[in-house]
Amino acid sequence: MNLRFDDKIVAVTGAGHGFGRATAELFLSLGATVHSTDLSGADLPGHGHGADLTAPGEAARWIASIPRPVDILVSNAGGVRGQVHRPLEEVPEEDWHAVIDINLHAHFLLAKAVAPGMKAAKSGRIVTISSGAGLQPSRTGIQAYTSAKHGLIGLTRQLAHELGPHGITANSVAPGLMLTNAASIAQWEAYGAEGQARVMSSIAARRLGQATDIANAVMFLASPLASYVNGQVLVVDGGK
Repeated sequence: MNLRFDDKIVAVTGAGHGFGRATAELFLSLGATVHSTDLSGADLPGHGHGADLTAPGEAARWIASIPRPVDILVSNAGGVRGQVHRPLEEVPEEDWHAVIDINLHAHFLLAKAVAPGMKAAKSGRIVTISSGAGLQPSRTGIQAYTSAKHGLIGLTRQLAHELGPHGITANSVAPGLMLTNAASIAQWEAYGAEGQARVMSSIAARRLGQATDIANAVMFLASPLASYVNGQVLVVDGGK
């Protein structure tokens, strides 16, 4: 099957690097019109737009600025906001909210913004990028990150039930540990040689994943091949 996305309008968040960039670039290569966003609008794939999706109204404004209704939303933006593990009693409330806002709340706002257009078209794909931390405790130890990723999977499943009758699917890709940003690289380096060897031995594929592994999973969920896949979590971790 020659997988193509010609005439499809795709919105990708967190497209400045890692999973988001790889996904946006792959959609472009397969014929889609891609609208991408990140905190900085510089050097983004497709039609780039700088936006802080946690700022009031910003997610809705970005979606509204796209000339045609979005066919495929890849809700990828997230991260730990520069935080590291601290004991629960030492975590300021504002740090909790900062992580929850980008890893959960922004995804709700984006889905809310694209839903009317998808309902009108009686068709649409929403793919969220969650994490293995949404299915178990996180190696990061960051309470808000683990909570948000669990919440994002719950949101995705609820969207599948609410939007499914309108011809819209909602699924999630849950990556394992991949060295695609500064935080994951720092986490990997902190393990040291012995810790890295333990992690590698726990992965059946005996390698760390790459951003393209996530982009490929998104292509499947966004394609006609997955038309009857809804409310699911596709774990892409090499067989942990």
